[in-house]
Amino acid sequence: MGDFMSMLNKWIVRLSFYLFMLYIYITVSSHNGIYSFLLLNTFLGYIPVEIAMHIDVQKKTPILVILIILWLLFYPNAPYVITDLFHLAMLDPYNSSTGLMEFNLHLWLKFTNLVTSALGCSLMGFWSLEHVADTILIKFKLWSKTNKILLVSALIVFSSVGIYIGRFLRLHTAYLFIAPKEVVAELIQMWNPRMLVFIGFMTIIQLIFCFSFDITRSSLANNQELLEQNNKQKEQ
Repeated sequence: MGDFMSMLNKWIVRLSFYLFMLYIYITVSSHNGIYSFLLLNTFLGYIPVEIAMHIDVQKKTPILVILIILWLLFYPNAPYVITDLFHLAMLDPYNSSTGLMEFNLHLWLKFTNLVTSALGCSLMGFWSLEHVADTILIKFKLWSKTNKILLVSALIVFSSVGIYIGRFLRLHTAYLFIAPKEVVAELIQMWNPRMLVFIGFMTIIQLIFCFSFDITRSSLANNQELLEQNNKQKEQ
């Protein structure tokens, strides 16, 4: 039953992303709408989630390493979508004469599209981050709470660098395969104090998300344990 539920959840996630991307294509991209970029960014944010679904400790080490490297290359695309929220500035929801927010359903639809993409990609991305970290540590017999915190933190910093590369150098992961020399040259030259501060900002945001994710999961696990204890007491 556990395996079935796991597979069921995977397909729920897949279908949710597929349907959302189809919706964006039909309603926005096919009409060259202002938020057409959501289709590509959501797709790129979904790729590491799909890769993570194929990562497990049962895989042979060479295959597992290849999958982890692929995941690592694409993972920054998931939290990157958070930065798309800056495009909310284009909505201009306030009435110029009253200064109050207008009740315009078209604006709220665009708001929903942006937030859905950002939250969907980032939250499922954090799931993939934790899943991959656990798999690495268990596979190589290094699991401990301290090692997990260190590995997750390192991966978050890595993804923050990736967000900077995508947002300001405008380099997608695919460019590593298309023009590796040019990409490497730009990566070497990009380091400066302002860039490091930006990485710090993105790392803080992701750590807050990750911490909230962990607290929520722990709380739900505790509630489930209390519920099971209560049921056992009733049976007695």
